[in-house]
Amino acid sequence: MELVDIGINLAHDSYAGDRAAVITRAAACGVAQLIVTGATLPSSAAALELARAHPNRLFATAGVHPHHAGELTTGEMPRLRALLGESGVVAAGECGLDYFRNYSPQPAQRRAFAEQLALAAELGKPLFLHQRDAHHDFTAALREHGGALRGVAHCFTGGEAELQIYLELGLHIGITGWICDERRGQQLQALVSRIPAGRLLLETDGPYLLPRDLVPRPAARRNEPAFLHHIATTVARLRRETLEECAAHTTAAARALFDIPALDFLSTIAAVN
Repeated sequence: MELVDIGINLAHDSYAGDRAAVITRAAACGVAQLIVTGATLPSSAAALELARAHPNRLFATAGVHPHHAGELTTGEMPRLRALLGESGVVAAGECGLDYFRNYSPQPAQRRAFAEQLALAAELGKPLFLHQRDAHHDFTAALREHGGALRGVAHCFTGGEAELQIYLELGLHIGITGWICDERRGQQLQALVSRIPAGRLLLETDGPYLLPRDLVPRPAARRNEPAFLHHIATTVARLRRETLEECAAHTTAAARALFDIPALDFLSTIAAVN
């Protein structure tokens, strides 16, 4: 059984002391491949360096999160374009709109998002998408490109209407440990079975969103890719699938969307042990 963690902030400082061990633990728990999220230009470059150090096991995204939208100036666009052209960078993002925090002014968010959508369409890259409290503007921006865009609605926590619109737009749906939360995750628990096989992806979004029902809970309260197995088990139960079935279709969908090669995973496990 193999899993792919399509969203892990492995360049985050919280992994600085044991990053290699985190990667090893992931493989030992069946997580064959990781996509390292870039949220700023520097973190995108760091994600790429990690991907280069672990070819065919780690991959990177390159983009600017809406919290940092003001950093994506006209002068920085060539740098982002260059990153997206690098081998090992499999998606544009994390990009989108966040009107919940509004750490960047909304006009700046919309501009940065539009520029990244246009660049992804031009380069043929899938998108790693973020949206919070900005559904109308977010979907309007995507619709401006018609069917030219593909990607994943990362860390989906929305309702039934939002899910239906995303599926109609052709997006994949990323599910995190939010679904393991007995309080906040109830709506998502009821909806996950409505995501078609082939459009469902799994992610930890570590170090964030540690599953609340994880036992034992790590002392550092830090999420990591090894816990994707726990998330997959919850998703499989809610979809009335076996864990093996859930792993098979989510892994195949991740590799297809991001054009990631399959691994000889048994050899990979032997190499890290």
